[in-house]
Amino acid sequence: MNRGIYSLLGAQFLTAFADSAVFFVALEVGEKQLQAAPWFKSALQASFLLAFVFLAAWVGYFADKHIKSRVLATGNIIKTAGSILMLLLVLVFAEHMIANVATAMLLVAYAVIGIGAAVYGPAKYGILPELVGHHELVKANGLIEGSTIAAIVVGAVAGAYVVDSSVSWGLFMVCALYLASLAVTYLVPKTHTRVEVPTGHILKHFSEMIRIFLTHPRARFAMLGTSVFWAASVALRVMLLTWAPVVLATRTQTEVSLLVVFAAIGIAIGSVLASKLISIDNLRRARFAAYAMGVSILLFWFVETSMQAMTVLLMVGLAGGIFVVPINAALQEIGHRSVGSGSAVAIQHFFENLAMLIATGSYMVATLYGADPTASLMVLGFVVLLAAFLVSWHLPADSTKENVLNEENGTI
Repeated sequence: MNRGIYSLLGAQFLTAFADSAVFFVALEVGEKQLQAAPWFKSALQASFLLAFVFLAAWVGYFADKHIKSRVLATGNIIKTAGSILMLLLVLVFAEHMIANVATAMLLVAYAVIGIGAAVYGPAKYGILPELVGHHELVKANGLIEGSTIAAIVVGAVAGAYVVDSSVSWGLFMVCALYLASLAVTYLVPKTHTRVEVPTGHILKHFSEMIRIFLTHPRARFAMLGTSVFWAASVALRVMLLTWAPVVLATRTQTEVSLLVVFAAIGIAIGSVLASKLISIDNLRRARFAAYAMGVSILLFWFVETSMQAMTVLLMVGLAGGIFVVPINAALQEIGHRSVGSGSAVAIQHFFENLAMLIATGSYMVATLYGADPTASLMVLGFVVLLAAFLVSWHLPADSTKENVLNEENGTI
């Protein structure tokens, strides 16, 4: 395994730690300091996702045109700027602003962090095929996902714990983490894409790449499959914020974050197991993990205690990790051999975050009409099962001659 992978893992751990922590910091500021309305939870999550949808065409082009380790650094600089803006809001502006204006500024600050994440993402995954070979790609993805999930676990607990004591210290911690990740990115090797980036109209080129990917069964399955996973994950996280106080009588952000930890641990374990159970050449197996994820979410109907909730979330995460890692690797492999790995990841993020926006937007509307938290989780479970079935439809048999020839020839 290329030693540059370990520098990438370090940078990714630090930035994902901060991403996880800053969500709970922003949530605390909105709910406790600004007394935001119930829709704020969904709006906060949506503000982070907007950049992934609206900047998708440009961030993929940017990642493939420039040295990817420097693109990672740029993403961290933007994230730092967003966290500093949030810190200024807490320390300087909040007391002198109308609550609604302060809430809007908080959403803008979190959206800036989202822009940094949108820039960072295509380079993070796009650099993997440039650092490792075909047979190590699933393992490398597993390491990245494992590092990310470990960071989410630590970040969720640390962020919630610190903000229960001091929001300002929580934001200082987030800024320091982004700056530390920025420093580590300079240890990641400089690599260059072997794919020519477009010189014409970027949006037209991006639309054409989407059309090509949607006509290829394996690429379509990978893109839509990861979209199902992340839409379900973000919807589950937002729903838990409402469900846990009602069913489990949780009172603090720390208690809710501990629930999220078990889903993250499950994903981390699933990410490690994925390379042993599913390879790029037998991608069809991944759909069974997606079905297991949907069924696991339906088990929330029977949950009455924190221990039961943790067990179910561990199962959801385990199935999700096994599902998402191999299809991530497949999409990077296809993209690396065709349109550029950065562009392929940008297309993937476009679909993923569009799906997440739809999921969070739908739940935000449902909360305005007083939707029951447990009923919402049941709807989510059935939607995951149906979506997994639909995206698996027409997926060709694994290791077909056509797939092998296409990959060898560098086409999709």
